[in-house]
Amino acid sequence: MKRRAFLISAAVVAAPPVAAQQRGASGPVVLTVSGAIKQPNRGAMDPAIDALMAKHGIKFAAAHAVSFAEIAALPAVTIKPTHEYDAKVHTLRGPLLTAVLNAGAAEVSDATTLLMRGIDGYAGKWSVADVRKYRFLVVTHMDGKPLPVGGLGPIWATYDADRFPEKAAKPLNERYAGCPWGLYHIEVG
Repeated sequence: MKRRAFLISAAVVAAPPVAAQQRGASGPVVLTVSGAIKQPNRGAMDPAIDALMAKHGIKFAAAHAVSFAEIAALPAVTIKPTHEYDAKVHTLRGPLLTAVLNAGAAEVSDATTLLMRGIDGYAGKWSVADVRKYRFLVVTHMDGKPLPVGGLGPIWATYDADRFPEKAAKPLNERYAGCPWGLYHIEVG
C-alpha cells in the first residue's frame, strides 16, 4: 500500500499542472492574447484563477496563452530609445509585437485595434497600422538583462520614439503614452 501511495505521489509531482497542459505553452505564461484569434490554447477567463484579469474587467471565452520562452524564441530586434524614467538611452531587445501576435494566432489587419494591458492596470490602445509603423517590440531585455517583475517586466510593449519626429518632438514623459510595461494581456479587436 505504501508503494502505491508513493507512486501516485511521484506521478502527481512529475506531471505538469493541468493548466499547463491545457494552455500548450512551453513554460510559465506571461502574455494572454484574446479576441480575434484563430487558435486558442486556453479556455475562458476564470475569475477565481485569473484574479488580476477579473480585477481589470477582462473577459473572454477563449484565448491564446504565450510563455516567456516562446516570446524569447522569436527573432529579436534591438532599439536604443531614450527612457522616459531616467532620460538615458537604453538598449532594448525583443521580438516585434506583430511577430508575437502571429505566433499567438491573432487575426489582424491594419484597422485592427489592440488593447494592451499592464499588470498595474494601465492600458494602451493602438491600431495594428501604428504598431507596424512604429515597429513596436515586446521587450524582454534592457541593457542585456531580462526585465524583472516589479520593474518593467517581464515584458514591455514599446517602440523607439526617438526615431519618429512627431513622437520625438513631444516631452519625454508623453512619448510613450500607451506603452504598458508589465504587459500581460492583449485584446485583439
